[in-house]
Amino acid sequence: MSDGTLLPRVTRAQFLKSVSLAAVGLTIPGIVGAAHAAEDVTILETGSSLLYPLFNLWVQGYSKIAPTLRITTQSTGSGTGIAQAIKGIAQIGASDAYMAGPQVKKNPTMLNIPLAISAQNIIYNLPGLNGSALNMSGPVLAGIYSGKITNWNDKAIAALNPGVALPNHAILPIHRTDGSGDTFIFTQYLSKSTPEWASSVAFGTTVSWPAVQGGIGAIGNPGMVQTAAQNPYSIAYVGVSFLAQIQAAGLGVSPLQNKAGKFVLPNPQTIVAAASGLIDSTPADQRISLIFADGEMAYPIINYEYAIVDSKQPSAALAKAIKGLLTWAIDPTGGSTGDYLSKVHFVALPDKIRMQSHARIATIAA
Repeated sequence: MSDGTLLPRVTRAQFLKSVSLAAVGLTIPGIVGAAHAAEDVTILETGSSLLYPLFNLWVQGYSKIAPTLRITTQSTGSGTGIAQAIKGIAQIGASDAYMAGPQVKKNPTMLNIPLAISAQNIIYNLPGLNGSALNMSGPVLAGIYSGKITNWNDKAIAALNPGVALPNHAILPIHRTDGSGDTFIFTQYLSKSTPEWASSVAFGTTVSWPAVQGGIGAIGNPGMVQTAAQNPYSIAYVGVSFLAQIQAAGLGVSPLQNKAGKFVLPNPQTIVAAASGLIDSTPADQRISLIFADGEMAYPIINYEYAIVDSKQPSAALAKAIKGLLTWAIDPTGGSTGDYLSKVHFVALPDKIRMQSHARIATIAA
């Protein structure tokens, strides 16, 4: 069971000082109102179901600034978002995962641009215990998804939850069947916390899931929540932007064991704590894993939410429109205010990463 020590509080001053992730700070001159499309232009954004709710909020807000710009959003999974951006079918591929090295080498004009920081919930449907906040760890989750831990009362789960009456019932692990950034960051957590998983299944937007009796496949974050709600004794991984749906379905959310051995839930403080030590490590191309970071408060599954965009666009008008939308999205007086990010439980980029992203956006041209 979790207790009050799992979620230590920080003051507002400490929070802002840590990594400047609140929606305040330096405003990049000319971002808001800059680079808006003068002509009628259409932008297709497709990909991450985790980022999809935020893009819908952004479209509503940005339409007041650029009313002639037409933006279509689709929730198709990060793998599809990356693929369609590379092919030029979509102008913005939304992804929880950065492009893989071979993809980058083959497509050198593609940009991986962080827009915000998000996290992932581990959810479960355990009759009578959904309000108990059952602790989970990387090795236990790897055991469940590899088929080595099959029952809820397994001693490994019991050891993380002393005093909890766990049922003698088979576990139903749910995984994504579409190319998914959520799968990417979930399997990264398993890989970084469990060497055996790293050497066998490893990580990716798609993986060869071990055959597990009772295992269930689902599509998108909505499908993961719905499947978990419909299947008692199941467990799943779902992006934080679907917390309202998780709560509405009455599902449990697990505190996760971090690198320091503490059990924490995702919230602004624990997301900031995880990101703070990795900001300076973010490379120029901005492709970096934020998984399993150091720190007692650090939540172990966080990530940059990426826009995958071709720096070489077919027209000046389209390049201008994409730049306008993305620069507004990352601005702390635009799309990165709490009015947008808090609704999906995301955290704004720190100043250093926002300036990095702005520089990358500025390279988009015809």
